[in-house]
Amino acid sequence: MGKENPAEKTLNLIRGRLCDPTFVFRPLSGSSDSNYSKLKFIVSTSITEGCNNSILLLGPRGSGKAAVLDLVVGDLMEEYPDSVTVIRLNGLLHSEDICAFKEIARQLCMEHHLLFSKMASFDENSQFIIAMLRECGLAHKTIIFVLDEFDMFAQGKQRLLYSLLDAMQSVTSQAVVVGISSRLDADQLLEKRVRSRFSHRKILFLPPSREEIDSLLEHLLSLPADSSFPSGYVSQFNEKIKNITSDSRFKDMLKTFLNANSTVNSLLKFIFRAVSSMNLESGLLSLENFKTALSSMQRQPKLEAVRADCSILELYLLVCMRRLEVKEQSSYNFISVMKEYKTIHDSFQTSDYYAQNVCLRAFEHLREREVICYAENRGQSQAGEYRPMKLLISASELHQGMRSHACCPAILLKLLDH
Repeated sequence: MGKENPAEKTLNLIRGRLCDPTFVFRPLSGSSDSNYSKLKFIVSTSITEGCNNSILLLGPRGSGKAAVLDLVVGDLMEEYPDSVTVIRLNGLLHSEDICAFKEIARQLCMEHHLLFSKMASFDENSQFIIAMLRECGLAHKTIIFVLDEFDMFAQGKQRLLYSLLDAMQSVTSQAVVVGISSRLDADQLLEKRVRSRFSHRKILFLPPSREEIDSLLEHLLSLPADSSFPSGYVSQFNEKIKNITSDSRFKDMLKTFLNANSTVNSLLKFIFRAVSSMNLESGLLSLENFKTALSSMQRQPKLEAVRADCSILELYLLVCMRRLEVKEQSSYNFISVMKEYKTIHDSFQTSDYYAQNVCLRAFEHLREREVICYAENRGQSQAGEYRPMKLLISASELHQGMRSHACCPAILLKLLDH
């Protein structure tokens, strides 16, 4: 077989990094004030001092809650290989108490090489779990319960949460309950009896700072000097990455992207798309690769509907609605839009003037494409032309869509700007 091209090798290396949460989040865990350090301190305290703890990891999806927890658990299992057992539940799968207790019993049996009975009743599984907590506590072994989608467990009677937290009140038990949720008010969903047993520790996962993003980009995209790559190629590739990340156009591009979604996960997807479009002949990334990635991730269906699917008449109606909003007319319907349409026609003597029934069909087409909608659900018995309407497209999207429309009259762009 031929020797692997350095460009292809680089592509595979960076893609592998982006798909490895441990590699991604390792540099973000160096600070003593990082979420990794906080979580590791709490969990390691339970292992070393034999105490019980409960904690919530809160933040938007894709912010790294599960990845940081896996990093902490992996490191602790290396440090204390015979002292940690991890039980994982997901609220989307195990929110029912019977199902949750059975799954905990199954994982405990698998971990400790015991025979699991599928026919065991709810009470038998409950007693078994309490007994295992006691035995593991006496053996100085910590059980870490990871409850993903924690807010799903906080619905209904919350028997699972109560049973676990109540069992942890025992002197002999040695356990940690780690809840993961995208709901910032997850702890407020707990019943009083559960809340009184919960330790109310919370770690909030915020979007990374600008300095952390710069550090992460360098960590993910730079090639190691002491590697099997040709030394000249490594220095050339790293210099190119440095030039791109310091370019003001790239910074503006990144700012635009992060304004829409600032989670680490979305940033990884952005970088992955950019790297995937790298030119394998040159073997170097370019600013154009990131532009392509940004445009592919910022698809705007409503803008595309205006650009590709709207007739000239429909563009007139959208401009009329936008002008009514600019005039601070809080509520408008088809009739008031038609009045504005007639005003424009009378003022500029445009040739694009259609009958009201034709305009009504165009109005309905815009509603079907979800570019406009009814402002409220009330008045469904009322005729459609009298019901209040509203635009579902922003002024900038409308302007951008009309500018790129193949047949948009110049007068409409002028009317939109004034």
